[in-house]
Amino acid sequence: MVVCVCNAIRETDVRSAARNGARCPKSAYASLGCRPRCGQCLPFARDLMRSEPSITA
Repeated sequence: MVVCVCNAIRETDVRSAARNGARCPKSAYASLGCRPRCGQCLPFARDLMRSEPSITA
């Protein structure tokens, strides 16, 4: 599923970023080489990240 149309970021990308230590959508997008543009996706991205368990090494 596409989370961010502006940057073509998929749900799997956001979940992976969360598992790799991103703590908010902005840091997740940054880890993907993007930044939020219109902002419509941020609430959904935040919910996805909250539902993803983070991995601690």
